[in-house]
Amino acid sequence: MNSTIGLSDILLISPMIALFLASLIPITAKVLRGNREQHPVVTLSQALIGIVIAIGLLIVFGGAGKTAFNNGLIFDGVTQWMGVIALAAAGAAMIMMYENPSTTGKQFSELIFLAMSSAIGMLILVSAVDLLMVFIGLETMSLALYLMIAMSHEEKLSKEAALKYFVLGSFASAVFLYGVAFIFGSTGGTNILAFMENAAELVQSSRLFLFGITFVILGFCFKVSIAPFHAWTPDVYQGAPTPHTAFMATAVKTVSFAAFLRVIATKSLIGSDHLFDILQWLAVITMIVGNTAAIIQNNLKRMIAYSSVAHSGYLLIGIITAGVSDNGAFGASGVIFYLLSYSLMTLGAFAVASMLERSENHIVNIEDLAGFARQRPMLALCLTVFLLSLAGIPPTMGFFGKFYLFNAAIGEGLLWLAIWGMISSVIGVYYYLRPIVVMYMKEGNAEVAGHSLNATTVTAVVMALAIVVMGFVSGPIFSAVEKSLF
Repeated sequence: MNSTIGLSDILLISPMIALFLASLIPITAKVLRGNREQHPVVTLSQALIGIVIAIGLLIVFGGAGKTAFNNGLIFDGVTQWMGVIALAAAGAAMIMMYENPSTTGKQFSELIFLAMSSAIGMLILVSAVDLLMVFIGLETMSLALYLMIAMSHEEKLSKEAALKYFVLGSFASAVFLYGVAFIFGSTGGTNILAFMENAAELVQSSRLFLFGITFVILGFCFKVSIAPFHAWTPDVYQGAPTPHTAFMATAVKTVSFAAFLRVIATKSLIGSDHLFDILQWLAVITMIVGNTAAIIQNNLKRMIAYSSVAHSGYLLIGIITAGVSDNGAFGASGVIFYLLSYSLMTLGAFAVASMLERSENHIVNIEDLAGFARQRPMLALCLTVFLLSLAGIPPTMGFFGKFYLFNAAIGEGLLWLAIWGMISSVIGVYYYLRPIVVMYMKEGNAEVAGHSLNATTVTAVVMALAIVVMGFVSGPIFSAVEKSLF
């Protein structure tokens, strides 16, 4: 095995290097200034410049299917698309951090450093094709996230959320590693590319490998909030500062599904009918649990959290489709397009929620939106677009995301999954329309927080415009995603 590191390896991981160097600038400046914060705008600008450079490098050097570090990392279409979505979502979340009362202040440089470190873990995760590299990416991303949540200025719920996330996340990581150990024991390696060709045969012939791949899948089910491993999601999403919740619900979910997709793409589901059936039922249960639980929520963030669980169920349909299809690129394209649309609408919804928070201890309930359309008509319209898109109402991007996912499932004979997806989407329409009804049809004095929120407002408006415009050009976007995966 050739263990030397060449220039091509360094160029391929240049986005990670750019993020790392950019993350050091604010925290180094703070040390050199005698532990005094530089202006938050400067800190945010340094981080965003690093993210833009990383996205540019990922577009330039990624996408060709090249591998780095002895086939430990691969830079193909999945890496490129998922990486760009995750980094863009991370950048939008950082803009929210700059103006949210729970995250701005004395430790803003440290917070941005941790967010950038988490983004480095995300890039490792989207490009990893060795299960140990997947684990390194997961932990780099997650450990920074635990600290970010605990650093909130809010004293009670955020500390509880950080502890729950840490304990349950550690347990899920242990389950994942347990599965990796069994895969190593049965194949003599942990590289996905090495056993991709014969994974289906290994599942049938080796109970050890079947046991291992099952535990790896269970580890991912926790990370992406698949029922019944979703119980941490509403508590952590509610307790974490809203910008962090947006960060977790979009960037973290995107890269976790990317790694999940690579494991399922080994076609191991074809070798085990039981594993295939279990995953289908988990998808159905996740959609039903997420949507029905969201109906009874009064807290806006908690409602979106359960909505996020339901969307994980929809995405699992796409993952299963990619795992059993001869043309896995179509199912994978549906997953990537859905994650793009989901990230835009969820970031936008959390941006509006963030603007409603007057202090770090302020809890936003759905009833608090009464009169919002009269007070802030533009922001109310943006929130309406986000909620209608999440519900899958045409011609928004969310509708086309579900269309491509369900169409791919039907094409592979998974009609019953597509039907359950449609039924769940109909259930979801009720609780997505509820905040819209409250905003436009109830009298009240809903108002955004008193402090300056210009950057978050711009973020929300841009997201809303993107959802509408990209909905009309969804066909070419989907075609571009699909072509990049061949």
